Amino acid sequence: MIDVERVRQETPGCRQVLHFNNAGSALPPLPVIEAVRDHLDREALIGGYEAADEAQVALERVYSDVSRMLSCSADEIALVENATRGWDMAFYGMRFNAGDRILTGRSEYASNMIAFVQVAKRTGASIEVVPDDETGAIDVEALMRKIDGRVKLIALTHIPTNNGLVNPAASVGAVARAAGIPFLLDACQSVGQMRLDVKALGCDMLSATGRKFLRAPRGTGFLYVRRDWIERIEPPLLDLHAASWTTATTYQIRKDARRFENWESFVAGRIGLGAAVKYAMELDLDAIESRIQRLALFLRSRLAEIPGVMVHDRGASNCGIVTFTVDGELPTVTHQRLREAKMNCSVSKAEHARFDMIERVLAALVRASVHYYNTEEEVLQFCCEVARKR
Repeated sequence: MIDVERVRQETPGCRQVLHFNNAGSALPPLPVIEAVRDHLDREALIGGYEAADEAQVALERVYSDVSRMLSCSADEIALVENATRGWDMAFYGMRFNAGDRILTGRSEYASNMIAFVQVAKRTGASIEVVPDDETGAIDVEALMRKIDGRVKLIALTHIPTNNGLVNPAASVGAVARAAGIPFLLDACQSVGQMRLDVKALGCDMLSATGRKFLRAPRGTGFLYVRRDWIERIEPPLLDLHAASWTTATTYQIRKDARRFENWESFVAGRIGLGAAVKYAMELDLDAIESRIQRLALFLRSRLAEIPGVMVHDRGASNCGIVTFTVDGELPTVTHQRLREAKMNCSVSKAEHARFDMIERVLAALVRASVHYYNTEEEVLQFCCEVARKR
């Protein structure tokens, strides 16, 4: 069980706002705030390079803590600026040719789809979207039917941005592993919200951000690459951190996952990321997932009781993201009046997840995303405010 009162005391933002925008950027806890602040203070006093040298032990510990959270090795982890940059470093490092096939799901995020389209135009590879099953998640049997020798990548968003479901990533990973096809998993919304074991998921690459459910600073993230894939992916960008300049015309790329990093980074943010990972693991990721699911279920059920409110979540397995609309009111208007009441949420637009949203004839949705530091009382306050449609 999570001591909710304690974690709220350790979250200064809880005293200022009702925060249901954790799928955007969660409120950081005091250990994270203090870790970042302390390092910035050292930079101000002794210099940035010198403070980084002084923090080497703490920085190395971030790799081991992230790897422990994912059940992998530290040399399989790269620390990056955000989930999209990590995902890009893996995807753009792969080679595609005319006739190659990339398989993905209908709830794939816009940034990933844009990258698919760009590479398809450059190379002649094709993008194929696997149908959903009856619940709205990716249809694993349909995925299996699409497998052939031309499939060079399976890429999937674990938790979509806009519909509350959790895709069956482990089942997709089993299909990919059996066929010998690399599997790239976007865990942007799932890391920090549930326990992730890359071996159980069967993914070869996994990208994640710090700022969402992990409660780390903005501008932080990480990429996992399975050891036997690291040297098979050449990073699209290299610098003197990712590679060594060996002669006037040659270089040697690192053999660990840090080949996907670059030299300059937000050092204080990385230390804060490590503090966030440690904080989550000390609370226990299973306990975090259980509490988030209970709060989200409570929020869905209470919203559904409000006349004129429709909940739009899909999937047999749900997460902390809850999406809804208010009859006769644009989602942007709902979002704004909630913000005026010091209640944070966000808006998911059709262009963020075009295949899923357009199929359901939805231009936009209000997205409320709960975390373990939220309370049942906050859910009731939020729903009361939603019901006060002007």
